[in-house]
Amino acid sequence: MPKLLLIQPTQYAHDGSLCKQKKIYLPCLSLPLLASMTPKNWDVSIKIEVVDNINFDEDVDLVGIGTMGHAIFRALDIAKEFKKRGKIVFFGGYMASMVSEKVLSSGYVDSVVIGDAEISYPLLCKDYEDKGNLERIYNHPISKLENLPLPKYELLLEKPIGNMLPVQAGRGCPHSCKFCSIACLYKGKYLTRPVKEVIRDIKKIKELGFNSFYLIDDNIVGNPKYLEQLVKEIKPLNMTWSSQCSLNLAKNRELLKLVASSGCRILSFGIESISQEGLDKLNKKWVNVKEHKKLLAIIESEGIMPSTEMIVGTDSDTEQSLKDTYKFVEHSKIPIPRFYILTPMPSTELYNQYKSENRLLHEDYIRYDGTQCVHRPEQISPEKLTEMYWWLYKKVFSLKSIVKRTLLKKNMLFRPKTYLFAFFINLHYRRYILKQNVPNIF
Repeated sequence: MPKLLLIQPTQYAHDGSLCKQKKIYLPCLSLPLLASMTPKNWDVSIKIEVVDNINFDEDVDLVGIGTMGHAIFRALDIAKEFKKRGKIVFFGGYMASMVSEKVLSSGYVDSVVIGDAEISYPLLCKDYEDKGNLERIYNHPISKLENLPLPKYELLLEKPIGNMLPVQAGRGCPHSCKFCSIACLYKGKYLTRPVKEVIRDIKKIKELGFNSFYLIDDNIVGNPKYLEQLVKEIKPLNMTWSSQCSLNLAKNRELLKLVASSGCRILSFGIESISQEGLDKLNKKWVNVKEHKKLLAIIESEGIMPSTEMIVGTDSDTEQSLKDTYKFVEHSKIPIPRFYILTPMPSTELYNQYKSENRLLHEDYIRYDGTQCVHRPEQISPEKLTEMYWWLYKKVFSLKSIVKRTLLKKNMLFRPKTYLFAFFINLHYRRYILKQNVPNIF
């Protein structure tokens, strides 16, 4: 019986220590889904390093490691330790997919699954059973997202977790922003699962005793008609849920009301910037920055709490624009804001552009973590941008600002649990920020 260990690595803090937590607030779906796709005669275990310790001497035959963002560097160190012990190691996830040759050239990784795993992963397992080794690369994109097995959620229940479990309804995004890793991999493709299969997974979560779930989709409104069908089926389940979305949802009030009435409580929006020129250059012209405040207010008026992600360091950013970004967040009272320095990740269109224009400061990818400038913006120096980035974060996550954006909101009266959750998430992020680490919620 082959023994397989699947690992979701944590990331390194700036002081070199491992980022650890007492609880996983947003458990990953990839590991329980891969476990369900593994041959039934295999022994599968999972480690989520933010709460688990890894035993490098564990009796396993294969080790599969995910590569979410900057955690790829911890993934390589984990792979190195297992290779010392003669184990076969394979990588998956979007970061390894984008830099597969660099990963393989490390000497610590035997194989990389690029992009979708639904075809590639069973082939990998069969190769190990038949030949005892793996191909260097498995790259088999899918055209349909259906007949996925029920994830082995029970593997997550062995961990200290929060009150939500993950579900996936769609994969990819119809937009192709220059800086986006999803656009790099899916190139504007957006696939959806059959609604009945999504509902099957949600019902399973409810059977396990959870009243909340989150859709890990990158943009749930990528197909409005599909979303309408889905939320109509979710509503009778009487559960609450969260996801990621574009602000375009606020422009479709009828659909927004259906989403809200189905139990949606939190949506994360990539509003990116308050500068239209900067977004236009990043191929995100479909976002109108003048509408940000209005659309966020519409979302919140329906009882959905907005969380936002913004980037700094576009070609229209200046020291003043970052100060104005702080004012925008304060005036809009965004309950859960997050910021990243624009980072041209390898293989993205933005990376290729900046490289051809000689605008990359270096290609030391371990410093491509979204907390330090690695390119030359047009109107602000890299050093000043990094300085202002931390200024912005510390201003927004002062205790006064946190209280104002969460506890002192009108909707706190109607959704106290949601806004108390936001309050504590802000405190969680604040702990990261005070150590100058990028805030994450796992």
